[in-house]
Amino acid sequence: MSVADYMTKKVITISPDTKINVAINTMKDNAIHRLPVIDGNQLVGLVTESSISEASPSKATSLSIYEVNYLFNKMTVGEVMVKDVKTVAQTAQLEDAIYQMRQNNIGVLPVMDGADVVGIITNNDILNAFLDITDYYKEATVVQIFIKKDRTGVIGEIGTLMAEHAFNIQTLMVTRNLGEIMIEMHVDRADRDAVNTVLTEAGFEVRFVIDQPEHPA
Repeated sequence: MSVADYMTKKVITISPDTKINVAINTMKDNAIHRLPVIDGNQLVGLVTESSISEASPSKATSLSIYEVNYLFNKMTVGEVMVKDVKTVAQTAQLEDAIYQMRQNNIGVLPVMDGADVVGIITNNDILNAFLDITDYYKEATVVQIFIKKDRTGVIGEIGTLMAEHAFNIQTLMVTRNLGEIMIEMHVDRADRDAVNTVLTEAGFEVRFVIDQPEHPA
């Protein structure tokens, strides 16, 4: 899964000499919280609601609302933007973007193709990717199989059992926690009880079987 698969491709950018009030209105009009700042064809910064807020006069200021608006009419994006912008390549794996966000405690990365900004990926994009990967929007039964000790071919064994009984696997994920392996499958709801029985009789530990309703996308 590459960053390009889940990034927002329609990127609204702004120039560093744009007035702050214009940047604020641009974000409001497009229901977004940050704007890449482009000077010529080069990414030079990122202006966010937070960076603007930090540059705003405090609530304890004696300035009137008119004076605050006057300041915003004079200040430019270049004065308040974040200049040390972390980016990610469009060819990078989604987990690379997640790692960068976690390491730098940020919620957005401009996506680059060489020196060009071709997208933007945010926390929300990554959450949407998780829902897509797990087939959250599709009606299914969630089956979780726990393996005490890893062994070669265990997924093949499960796949063979499912195929022999004509059970459809919608999605399959493997995770590890405290040395234990958990295989989660989404299967057709009509096969719920039969899948549980077949896996249990084959010696697999099935701890959790739930029906996942269809959710609107």
